[in-house]
Amino acid sequence: MTDVNEQQRRYREFLDLLPLTLALAGLPPSERGKYYTEEQMELRASTIQHAYKVARQLAKECIQR
Repeated sequence: MTDVNEQQRRYREFLDLLPLTLALAGLPPSERGKYYTEEQMELRASTIQHAYKVARQLAKECIQR
């Protein structure tokens, strides 16, 4: 598989898992007109990264059964 195909496959996987990832992360949306600080954005990004790992593992486990 070429690097481009692999990158596209991973991107598609990410998009497919995004709704589950965000649900697992449980982060509230920002208030209208209120913006997050850089530190808050980094914390939220970290939470999403951890939730993505869980979502990906959950999907693998469900597929293998």
